[in-house]
Amino acid sequence: MSKILAGALAAPLLLGSVAAVPVAADSTTTTATASATGQAKKASRTVAPSRSRAPYRFGSINYNKWYAKHYMAYKYGWGKKHYRALVKLWNHESGWNQRAHNGGSGAHGIPQALPGSKMASAGKNWRSNPETQIKWGLSYIKGRYHTPASAWNSWQHKGWY
Repeated sequence: MSKILAGALAAPLLLGSVAAVPVAADSTTTTATASATGQAKKASRTVAPSRSRAPYRFGSINYNKWYAKHYMAYKYGWGKKHYRALVKLWNHESGWNQRAHNGGSGAHGIPQALPGSKMASAGKNWRSNPETQIKWGLSYIKGRYHTPASAWNSWQHKGWY
């Protein structure tokens, strides 16, 4: 292989948002193309969730679950296993209701933050905005338990997380 062609193989070209890798017409063509295509497909699945793309009404239980699923994949790379654990955890905590409030303890929102005002670090609208509560709740889980599966495991043993 010539030095010019070898240099071209080492430097991918960017065409739009997909990397195109020039290759010689041999067995490496399929591998390089499949690799670039796979990366583009994977990247497209982990875009930030947007209300305009949501299939549910903002603030509904289904919206809250949809937003959490997409945000956790986008922000932390957590997949199905962790989403299932998060659903179980927050089903028990609040039923995914952003207005859930425990009058006895003061825990508030989808993640049942105690006190609820802790969620102000994620946004001024922490009292009623499910996106703010979900962002704060996932950050809390990441910092304390590393993953939703670990948080759910802890909840099962203690009855709280």
